Amino acid sequence: MTIHGKNIIGNNLSALGTSSFNAYDVAKHTPLAEKFFEATTTEINAAISLAAEAFSIYKNKSGKEKAAFLECIATEIEGLDMDLIETAIKETGLPIARITGERGRTTGQLRLFAAQLTEGSWVNAIIDKALPDRKPLPRVDIRQMQIAIGPVAVFGASNFPLAFSVAGGDTASALAAGCPVVFKAHPAHPASCELVGGAIIRAAKKCNMPDGVFSMVHGISHQVGQALVTHPIIKAVGFTGSLKGGKALYDAAVRREEPIPVYAEMSSVNPVIFLPEILAKKSAELAEAFAGSIVLGAGQFCTNPGVFLLIKNADSDNFIKLLADAITTKPSVPLLTNGIFDAYCKGISDQRNTEGAVGLTEFDASTAQPHLLQIDAQMLIKNPSLTEEVFGPSSVAIVAKDMNELTECILHLKGQLTASIHGTDDELKNSGSLINLLKEKAGRLNINGFPTGVEVGNAIVHSGPYPATTDSRSTSVGSQSIYRFTRPICFQEFPEHLLPDELKESNPLQISRLVNGIKM
Repeated sequence: MTIHGKNIIGNNLSALGTSSFNAYDVAKHTPLAEKFFEATTTEINAAISLAAEAFSIYKNKSGKEKAAFLECIATEIEGLDMDLIETAIKETGLPIARITGERGRTTGQLRLFAAQLTEGSWVNAIIDKALPDRKPLPRVDIRQMQIAIGPVAVFGASNFPLAFSVAGGDTASALAAGCPVVFKAHPAHPASCELVGGAIIRAAKKCNMPDGVFSMVHGISHQVGQALVTHPIIKAVGFTGSLKGGKALYDAAVRREEPIPVYAEMSSVNPVIFLPEILAKKSAELAEAFAGSIVLGAGQFCTNPGVFLLIKNADSDNFIKLLADAITTKPSVPLLTNGIFDAYCKGISDQRNTEGAVGLTEFDASTAQPHLLQIDAQMLIKNPSLTEEVFGPSSVAIVAKDMNELTECILHLKGQLTASIHGTDDELKNSGSLINLLKEKAGRLNINGFPTGVEVGNAIVHSGPYPATTDSRSTSVGSQSIYRFTRPICFQEFPEHLLPDELKESNPLQISRLVNGIKM
């Protein structure tokens, strides 16, 4: 395995700049040998110009051609074998099972989109045939479908070095839509990024895709990201990361002469509600399972539960004690970066110093210990900062005196990726108003389950109202995420030979279409 540390500008490597940085061996707390060169403005502009040239060709590739490309990327990633696994482990400190599973999720996403493209109905073809005899006015022939929006900038996430990274969901969905991608590698795992970026380029060459269909630039400074988002050729942005980072990119995008959409997944505490009867029956079982959800991935998933709500009684007191005991048995593990570790320690310290907050576990700022805090509902309402995300293995118990107070707390929560309710059948039957309230707060609701673990499929929604995301109408996971990078186009009174195959009267692709309001 050879790591070049250079930027991937289409089919070529480039290192024009003098500024460089090193990745770190997380377990050893030492810099790795390879240097990575930060992209210059010249290199960024070259990558974007190539993407624009590639778009004119790539957008016209058939669904089956694009599907073969995605399949080939998946195969090339699998061909990296232990080189990729070992590199990602070194750069992130994550265990081999996690990295291996994430690689499977990455290739699975690519193949999910390949299947979607092969089937073809994703374009949402809608046909309203001409009605020349309609009164009082005739109707002309109108046909609609989705088309690619243009070159896309994608930013890698710190907490998913593969599945939300170079060939992750944002890149896979953009390429599936027909959009070339300029990818901003995450500086926490640049060598892993380079390996996967090389796999994409090899696949592009094997599948005869245009030079520039994919590029990847390095950068540890904010300037590289800002240059991507503000470039007039870029038509959309995919981002997973902090609220501060996502909001900065969003603000830059809307200030452009031509504003563009930024699909940023940012901040969520994923509240879990435990109703009284279920705690009376299953406190011990729930406490152990919930502790596992809190510390899963060292609490560095976007869906880890950062707060939970319950009504005070003897059973809830017992549940909190059992949970604190279970949390205490969980080991401290390295966090992904020094920056994440420092932010976690500061966040826990700030929480413990909040009026009315009670630390239920010990906290030592020298390690990323799992942590549990408790606060009464009324004090939380006075101190809403406790409902802000602390990225790491911790959660806050919000204890209400009754259901009205618990509901008041939920009203004070901001937008979330997920919300979960645990209850008996009878409790859940009487929870209609609670569920309706949570529908306004989150993109995915769970019953008797925990938020960690996101299924990659057709029905999944991984988004939510701000600040969970910048656009709750979309999803960043699953086949429906393709629509972030498309737009509808309408063809009026087009003759058959000028129509795209998806809209032709003969339906040569044999896809499902809505014709005169009837699915056919």
